[in-house]
Amino acid sequence: MINRYRWWEYVVIYGGMAVFLTFILAPFLEAFVVSLRPLDRIFSIPYRFFSEGMSFEAYFSMWKSVPLLWLYILNSLFIAGSVTVLSLVAVIPAAYAFARFEFKGSRAILGAFLAINMVSGAVLIIPLYRVMLQLGVLNTYMAMIVPGTAFVIPTGIWLLRSYLIRIPRELEEAAWVDGAGRLYTLRRVIIPIAMPGIIVVSITAFITAYAQQFLFALTFNSRNELNPLPTGLYQFFGRAEVVWNELMAASLVGILPVLILYVVLQRYIVAGLTAGAIKE
Repeated sequence: MINRYRWWEYVVIYGGMAVFLTFILAPFLEAFVVSLRPLDRIFSIPYRFFSEGMSFEAYFSMWKSVPLLWLYILNSLFIAGSVTVLSLVAVIPAAYAFARFEFKGSRAILGAFLAINMVSGAVLIIPLYRVMLQLGVLNTYMAMIVPGTAFVIPTGIWLLRSYLIRIPRELEEAAWVDGAGRLYTLRRVIIPIAMPGIIVVSITAFITAYAQQFLFALTFNSRNELNPLPTGLYQFFGRAEVVWNELMAASLVGILPVLILYVVLQRYIVAGLTAGAIKE
């Protein structure tokens, strides 16, 4: 087998990967180190990566400082899970329609979906508040689930449509010959084959919904027991000082469910992202 790269090319490739991973992982590493430091040594000068008195005490005391922290994590999981389920109900048939049917204005609609992804939720926060007020869902889970779902659907349609286009039409035609209808074919033929792509869309929707809860919860909800994790972490900001070590510990514990989910479904995510990369 002929070596495709020279030695210096390997140095450049792996060196670039190392720099990229350093920038990605450095904030998490620093957050972990801060969570281990005593509060009076977090901003000590000169800066030291390791300091005296480092321990896991913050991971135990944070539950006492914010007693409802476990509830905030469960709320975040519930909101993100609901957004994922509702978005899939809309994304799967919509992506199938855009992948299989040519209708007037389809490209314009897809372009509009792409433009929506460029709009921050903060831009629409006042109109969304008026909508939630008219619907009577303020201070409920729905006030955070509905706008979260609306912002996730466009990305999901784009991702799943690109996957469904690669599925041969002959599979559907064979099902039609056997007397299957369009919806039956979608449910029994297309969805099982497209499952890796659906999993990718699900993970993307879940992570996005898990991360974007702060603005919606802060604006549409005033009930403490319904707060998700991002707004719940606000309680570590005291009047006199910020409990940084407990805040970092709670943040790392909060992202742990998403990390575990990603690790468990990693092989499906890779399969979904690489499907169609090799043309037979």
